[in-house]
Amino acid sequence: MVTLTWKFPVIPTQPQEEVLWELSKTCRLLYNHALAERKYLYDTYNYCITYREQQNALPQLKRLFPRYNQVYSKVLQMTLKKIDSAYKSFFGLIKSGDHTTRPPTFRGKDYFFTLCYNQSGFTITKQTIRFSHKHPSETELIFFVPFDFSTKKVKQIEIFQDQYDKRFYLAVVFEHKDPPFIDNGLYQAFDLGTLKHTAINMHGKFLESTVKRPDKYWEPKIRSLQHRRDHCKQGSRRYCLFSQRLVTIKRKCRNQTRDWQHKQSLNLLRNTKARTIIVGDLSPKQMTTSKKNGKKKGWRKKYRKSINRSVHNTGHLGRFVELLTYKAQKLGKRVTIIDERNTTKTCSVCGHKKKRIPLSERIYKCEVCGIVCDRDYNSAINIMKRFLSHNALWTGYQSFLNRIDNLRYTVNDKTKVSHYLVGDGFSELAGSHLL
Repeated sequence: MVTLTWKFPVIPTQPQEEVLWELSKTCRLLYNHALAERKYLYDTYNYCITYREQQNALPQLKRLFPRYNQVYSKVLQMTLKKIDSAYKSFFGLIKSGDHTTRPPTFRGKDYFFTLCYNQSGFTITKQTIRFSHKHPSETELIFFVPFDFSTKKVKQIEIFQDQYDKRFYLAVVFEHKDPPFIDNGLYQAFDLGTLKHTAINMHGKFLESTVKRPDKYWEPKIRSLQHRRDHCKQGSRRYCLFSQRLVTIKRKCRNQTRDWQHKQSLNLLRNTKARTIIVGDLSPKQMTTSKKNGKKKGWRKKYRKSINRSVHNTGHLGRFVELLTYKAQKLGKRVTIIDERNTTKTCSVCGHKKKRIPLSERIYKCEVCGIVCDRDYNSAINIMKRFLSHNALWTGYQSFLNRIDNLRYTVNDKTKVSHYLVGDGFSELAGSHLL
């Protein structure tokens, strides 16, 4: 059973929009009140209040402040649940050694706080969704939906406003029955990157998928608009005009990136017989905060700026794995995440490990066995070998090694699929072509 989210826009009337903002303001006040209570108790008495204690205090809070009675009780509980989840995430990152994270902050008056209806508080028909509330205006919150959710097991519905286009959206979370997973003994390992995704299957065949980068097209336009906006008086007409154009361009870049990721992830899953997909668990945050990014200080700063844009701005290493995971479940497949540390530094033939390989060095050269191959191909082989050995799939592991030892480098220009194997004489064949 996989949980899916269907997001679609809604157009509320003027009275409905006023009610939504009033309910959101009430939830925002409760959020800030609960956050201030947590900060006060911790700073004064060194005591961490729990979600259960704050939830049990809701009836008394409603008697003191009748305004909270306007909001459905489940929405208030989910508001407290959000701040509790934010603190758990904060302390979890601190415990894992990430000291750059920041604690939750208060929400401003212009912030539309998401209204979360969990399990109850809504009525679904074939064409509409109705939400419960006790606002004095008694305006009904009924919205038309483009999909029939009456036959689905809906678990949660959220009402939120997009920060860019200021439109209201509904996010419906429901359960989808996926086909059962059956292991057919075929696996495919991916080495994900910001320029290309490299995969290898059990037959020793490689697949290269070039990563489309819409941000490369929009980045000069964004810099130009930011430069022109910075020379305007803040709050002026031209300043607001450039700010709106920046929002539009960034939204286009984001939508184009996500559209390619959705299409490419589904295309990769449909065009493989392997029912198990292996990807590396490499933290993008760890990649961008590495201290060993260069020898010279100025070059290291420029390098960090480039890698930050490639990793964080596009979301190819984090979001792409999430899309692969849930789309694989819908197709009856499975995505397995393993640790891929040192897979690029380690030779896939002899196991020799290098101390450091800069990103500018795209060809892997082993000083021990003399192998020369693409660094992404070398990493994909090591990911596959690590998965097979850790899961004790020794028959498949030996079969994979035999195919790797017997394959030779060929290129199919028609399908753009590259095959090679790291066997005897591969240094001359692959080296002359790649270098």
